[in-house]
Amino acid sequence: MLVLSRKKNESIVINNDITVTVVEIRGDKVRLGIVAPKEVPVHRQEVFDAIHGRANNSVKIDTALAGNGNSGE
Repeated sequence: MLVLSRKKNESIVINNDITVTVVEIRGDKVRLGIVAPKEVPVHRQEVFDAIHGRANNSVKIDTALAGNGNSGE
């Protein structure tokens, strides 16, 4: 796993066509904005697991490393 630090309004780019931007940091929650091509599905882990019939196997990331915790919608 690659772990990066980002501040509000900073982004990362994946594969030249997906951009993930830190939109807001509030307490232990980080809101992310994701720009991706329409053909690229983007889901929260628990939604992805439900779609694929998996038990809740959400990856727990150390909040100190992840920069304040989980994203939400």
